[in-house]
Amino acid sequence: MNLRKTLVIRETIESDETSESCSPITRVAALAVVQNPFANRFVEDLSPLFDLGRDIGKLLISQVIAQLPSPAVSYGKAAMVGIDGSIEHGGAMIHPKLGKSMRDAVGGGKALIPSNVKVAVAGASIDLPLGHKDEAWSFAHFDTMTLMVADAPRPAEIVLCMAVSNGTRPNPRVGEGPITS
Repeated sequence: MNLRKTLVIRETIESDETSESCSPITRVAALAVVQNPFANRFVEDLSPLFDLGRDIGKLLISQVIAQLPSPAVSYGKAAMVGIDGSIEHGGAMIHPKLGKSMRDAVGGGKALIPSNVKVAVAGASIDLPLGHKDEAWSFAHFDTMTLMVADAPRPAEIVLCMAVSNGTRPNPRVGEGPITS
């Protein structure tokens, strides 16, 4: 693993967009900046990136969980691939094997882990989607954490991101009644 750096970002939300107070919600993300071994070349077999995602997940998920003041209820993952790479490289990092370490750490994970991947330049942001770990249709838990690294991804790098939250959006008001079409 050619790891350049890691970041852990913790935010606590105390009120909604109108300054109406809410129960504190903590979101924590871990980001890892790694060299992309497949930059500037096409390969069919991306399985080394599957393993890299798994290894980074194991390395960072305990740090993320330790930052929460109460158990995780939501999770999400994302990747930004530098411009010498492919969106498939980011997908290979986050999909096949990263999820197991996340599910193990949050004590469940019946629902799919929401995800996002894009090709980007250094300093770009990515919106990492969050969703309830066990209830895929819990609208109150649909949320987003915007992340960025000022100097990454460089052209031949991948930024792997994973996040957890201990709550819903602040004062959620969507999805609380019967759903009609």
